[in-house]
Amino acid sequence: MNIAALVSGGVDSSVAVHLLKEQGYTPDIFYIRIGMEDEEGYIDCPAEEDIEITQWIAHHYGCRFEEVNLHKEYWDNVVSYTIESVRKGLTPNPDVMCNKLIKFGAFDDRRGHDYDRIATGHYATTDTVDGKVFLATAKDPVKDQTDFLSQLEYRQIQKILFPIGHMMKADVRRIAHEAHLPSADRKDSQGICFLGKINYNDFIRRYLGEREGKIVELETGKVLGTHKGYWFHTIGQRKGLFLSGGPWFVVRKDIEENVLYVSQGYDPDAAHGNKVTLMGFHPLAPIELPLPMDVTFKIRHTPEFHRGLLHAADNGLVQIDSTDRIQGIAAGQYATIYDSDAHLVIASGMIV
Repeated sequence: MNIAALVSGGVDSSVAVHLLKEQGYTPDIFYIRIGMEDEEGYIDCPAEEDIEITQWIAHHYGCRFEEVNLHKEYWDNVVSYTIESVRKGLTPNPDVMCNKLIKFGAFDDRRGHDYDRIATGHYATTDTVDGKVFLATAKDPVKDQTDFLSQLEYRQIQKILFPIGHMMKADVRRIAHEAHLPSADRKDSQGICFLGKINYNDFIRRYLGEREGKIVELETGKVLGTHKGYWFHTIGQRKGLFLSGGPWFVVRKDIEENVLYVSQGYDPDAAHGNKVTLMGFHPLAPIELPLPMDVTFKIRHTPEFHRGLLHAADNGLVQIDSTDRIQGIAAGQYATIYDSDAHLVIASGMIV
């Protein structure tokens, strides 16, 4: 089997290569350069250390190494999507788009099509049911990344290998130490992959600027303070409001008037809802979904699942009626829908 391994220099993808070698495979290793160090003003986004470690892994395991520059594809598809979503008042998920359009999209178009399988260090698995390949959850519920992969096409899922998906993170670290890998103690990457060390708000400010607006208490209409632009805030946000007497949660945004509405308390009723409406409903396997159906689902990257009823709604949309009230349902984020056992990923869609 001819395998391409996507290696970032982190511990997860490094151990993925180690495990493939143990299984008798010698993958070709690819480092995808998608960072913003090529953009003017983004000098604090170096890829050199990542590449150096990836090259060490390739040499150590006798694998061929190649760097693939997908910066333009990333900028044209993922970064522009992020900026435009924020401009519209939505909460984007660039990591979902990165996986769909870059790691398993543009890379496959450029180099991956020459290989039988593409291996990554994602915490996810696949499972075959009735002859169909499903994306499925990882063994480690805290590290599970199926929500970030929930917009993949079926052809992409059929081609993926997840060597560490059956492992706990602690075991991945242990193997890295036992194998003396240079990435063994590297911290997990946090935040959006293209930003590197750049602060997210600084990035947004660069493209959308600042515009002062009011922060208003939803229940009373009282003006509590000001903000520097609705695009810096998302539904469910608590930190960064700098209001006294909190906690305060962002519960609504008026895009036209540039007003943030907030509600007070650790569990304010206005911050919760039990209906999640989705557009662009995207099944991950070629199966008929018997709507309505009982499902589990996530609306953000957390270990916890919610339960609900998935059914058709008006205007070609679908809706999840959650059995419990959920905090921070944010338009623009993706809901990932799993089977009733919270194992197989069956669909996803963008929250509206």
